[in-house]
Amino acid sequence: MYEEEKIQAGILFDPADPELKAIKLKTHNLNIDYNATYEDETEKRDRILHDIVGELGENSFMQGPIYFHYGKHTKIGKNLFANFNFTVQDDAAVTIGDHCNFGPNVTIVTPLHPMIASERNQMRTASGEIKRLCYAKPVTIGDNCWFGAGVTVCPGVTVGEGCVIGAGSVVTKDIPAHSFAAGVPCRVIRPITEADSMRYNPAVLADNQIIE
Repeated sequence: MYEEEKIQAGILFDPADPELKAIKLKTHNLNIDYNATYEDETEKRDRILHDIVGELGENSFMQGPIYFHYGKHTKIGKNLFANFNFTVQDDAAVTIGDHCNFGPNVTIVTPLHPMIASERNQMRTASGEIKRLCYAKPVTIGDNCWFGAGVTVCPGVTVGEGCVIGAGSVVTKDIPAHSFAAGVPCRVIRPITEADSMRYNPAVLADNQIIE
């Protein structure tokens, strides 16, 4: 079984495998290329992003700097906005839906390491080699989610559509759709309902209008 196949199977793999290292090196260099661009170099930025990620929907914008690990394991829907310092450690698959908004310093991680220090330092592979191994769990984020500044999404988590995750939260467990959740660890505070409409906050709505 190839190391990529082991990642997809959710079993221990060798992150120092030459083929995996080649993927990461390419992506890390592309991160640097993107981060060296000016914000108005839109065509150049778009080309680089399409070289980095597996899928990228139309009208998606990443302020930069960005930090993808593999890149190719990430699928992003349309109309994403990601603010400064967007980090995706996509050893396993990362799927992001349409119309998501991420504040600065949002981090998505998929890899995990053995809890026992000796196992973290070395394991014996099926071929008898001694290596440092890890494993990874995929992350899925639904459509229309808003993550505040400094949110961290941990391995194996699914965030349902229409969720708001409060700033500084560490999301360790699944969050059901249309929830406001926050904290360390992140927990559901309450559902998001019609009562949250801006129509009930006229002082902020001012002379703007709700689109029905």
